[in-house]
Amino acid sequence: MLRLGRREFGPHDRVIMAIVNRTPDSFYDSGATFRDEPALARVEQAVAEGAAIIDIGGVKAGPGEEVSAEEEARRTVGFVAEVRRRFPDVVISVDTWRAEVGEAVCAAGADLLNDAWGGADPGLAEVAARHRVGLVCTHAGGAQPRTRPHRVTYDDVMTDVLEVTVGLAERAVALGVPRESVLIDPGHDFGKNTRHSLEATRRLDEMVAAGWPVLVSLSNKDFVGETLDRPVKERLIGTLATTAVSSWLGAMVYRVHEVAETRQVLDMVSAIAGHRPPAVARRGLA
Repeated sequence: MLRLGRREFGPHDRVIMAIVNRTPDSFYDSGATFRDEPALARVEQAVAEGAAIIDIGGVKAGPGEEVSAEEEARRTVGFVAEVRRRFPDVVISVDTWRAEVGEAVCAAGADLLNDAWGGADPGLAEVAARHRVGLVCTHAGGAQPRTRPHRVTYDDVMTDVLEVTVGLAERAVALGVPRESVLIDPGHDFGKNTRHSLEATRRLDEMVAAGWPVLVSLSNKDFVGETLDRPVKERLIGTLATTAVSSWLGAMVYRVHEVAETRQVLDMVSAIAGHRPPAVARRGLA
């Protein structure tokens, strides 16, 4: 069982987390949802297409112009409050590694803190515990926020992923974060080269077997682009293929740009696995 905000998800649910970047320099949409109006339109569309979680980010993940905690909060806090007002049942996630930003967005109505940088600020888990909200525990290979990997090596990448993410999850629960609201994320591309991310995908069932809901953030990432030698805007097919494999191996939550396409892939895999009936079944019966 995964419980986030007002929502509960069972073991066979496949949950979409739609990305809404409140940044002027995001790698994929180049600031398309930096302003409030298009960002709110994006939320409305994502919910209509089947997203249960909206993930709001105020800082580009990669290197770029410095963004202070005050500026990150300015970009996210008021927007979280407005999304909470307009969509009372949607799960609101905020992609941040900073405890002070986490504190502010939780006060504004966030249900989940998406810590993509692997506990770089240990205080973020304490914020999640204090507000009784969810927490995503991610493997980033010890990388500092907003840095790119350089000649990273692992004796066994999945062993490291499990050690770090399960350790972060157990710490979060010990601090008081509800166990049913903690997820683990292998952190594709974060502190990893392309071969590491491919291996983490191939062995995703090992994370699922650890007993925590698994979130994957695959959408249009560099490991997809390098594997297929495709630029950012031509990575959808590779992303969806990786999504299907991840779903078959048991991942539960999918952080994505393209909601409608992802929903179809997840529903198809669920139907093949026997967890979801066909939407219609007329063939051979008429």
